[in-house]
Amino acid sequence: MDIVNEILEKEQKKAEKYKPITVEKHLELEIDIGTLLASDTNDLDKKLIKLDKERDAYLQSLSRDNTQLLLNKIWDLPTERIDEAIVVRLPHPTTILPRAKPVPKPKPLTKWQEFAKAKGITNKKKSKLEWDEQLQKWVPLYGFRKAAAEKEKSWLIEVPQNVNPMTDMYEKKANEKSEKVAKNELQRLKNIARARKVKIPRVGLPVTADKASASQLATATSVAKASTASLGKFQNKLPKEKEARGIGVHELIPGKVKKRNLPEVSRKNLKTIQREG
Repeated sequence: MDIVNEILEKEQKKAEKYKPITVEKHLELEIDIGTLLASDTNDLDKKLIKLDKERDAYLQSLSRDNTQLLLNKIWDLPTERIDEAIVVRLPHPTTILPRAKPVPKPKPLTKWQEFAKAKGITNKKKSKLEWDEQLQKWVPLYGFRKAAAEKEKSWLIEVPQNVNPMTDMYEKKANEKSEKVAKNELQRLKNIARARKVKIPRVGLPVTADKASASQLATATSVAKASTASLGKFQNKLPKEKEARGIGVHELIPGKVKKRNLPEVSRKNLKTIQREG
């Protein structure tokens, strides 16, 4: 009998460890399985909440019961096995939660995407493998196996007739590939700068002072005419030449300034010099 009692006591202790999966509530929980949200609208026990010793145990028991009800709802859904694991596909959530950040803006289109959209060009799905007639096997379009296949295929490269026979075709091919990669990277950076509306500095020779503006050319023409013996009075005009407005001979000659443009002190000094002269 003692052995039987010991076995019964052990089974009773094990049963006490595992609580039942059935939970009774006065009001059913509002459960949104899509977001794994369970809202308990039942009233709390105010007496147990006020007691410091009983509060934690009461809240833990309440949380355990609500979690059990949520899990029961989840296991009511159809299950499936994926990679030796039983999973459940959750439905779409019904609770609308506010966003912490604004909705992301759509990415701006690149030059090629805008061109394809204007011309109605659609992307066609390509196969990841292609048949190589030379190797007589399927070769991937990219990746390390593609590089290995190219290396196997190009063990010998024929030199074209229009190329120097001493040219290293392997080096030339590598340079062409690096140039192509650099060009693609430059185009990618241009697309990023264009999307962020950043002005890209022009590449090439800097703008020099060799090309003068229209006003500079007009001033140079007037100065050249005034440099003659007649100060440009008898100088012939060029075809379609416009007269320089507001520019006289005295303004063009260095040191020649009209008296009305001089300050009052300079006028007095000029009169004194003329008297003494």
